[in-house]
Formats: sequence, C-alpha cells, structure tokens
Amino acid sequence: MDQKGVESWLEGYIRAWNTNDPGEIGQLFSAEAIYYTGPFDEPWQGRKAIITNWLNRKDEAGKFNFRYQVLAVTADLSIVRGWTRYVEPVQEYSNLWVIRFDDQGRCAEFAECWVRRA
Repeated sequence: MDQKGVESWLEGYIRAWNTNDPGEIGQLFSAEAIYYTGPFDEPWQGRKAIITNWLNRKDEAGKFNFRYQVLAVTADLSIVRGWTRYVEPVQEYSNLWVIRFDDQGRCAEFAECWVRRA
C-alpha cells in the first residue's frame, strides 16, 4: 500500500461514515478483519460484525467534520492522525488510527484510539 492507496481507502472510510451504507462499509474490510474501537475494548471480528456494530453506533451525515494526516505508510500498515468535530452538541476529538491492509487493499486490522477535548 502506498500513500495514494491509503488516502483512497480513507476517503472510502469517510464516505461510509457519512452514508452508513452497509455495502460501502463492507468493501473497506477483509472478510476476517478485526476492528478495535479502543485499547481495552473487545474487537469486532469479521466483516459482518463490523458492519452490524458500525450501524449500531453510527453517526448521522452532516453532524461531524473529519480531517486527517497520514503519518506513516509501509507495505501493509498505515498510521493516521485524525480530528473529528461534531456540530451538535459541539465535541472535538483527536484520533489515532493504526490500519493494517491485506494484499487486496482492504483493511485486515483497524485499531483506533481517541481523546475528547475537555
């Protein structure tokens, strides 16, 4: 995976975040992907579980803004810093994502950590 590939995947993630379309979500992840929502949380395991859990805690389109900076890219791993701002109620978060990709460019492992601005 190169920088352009990571950015393309991230744009797909943001699109899925805005649409909450199961097909958009599913095409981001490999069939056996693991998604960690926090350092101490049990991960979501498998594409179907990721879609189901994503939709159970979905954000509505237009209720947030997100920007990111790709910090590192290797053949199968990327580290991304993100900033999320929800508009109502106003809340801001700093995010750190570690994304491992398979050879098809799909996410095989996603780990996120976030901190809410006080």
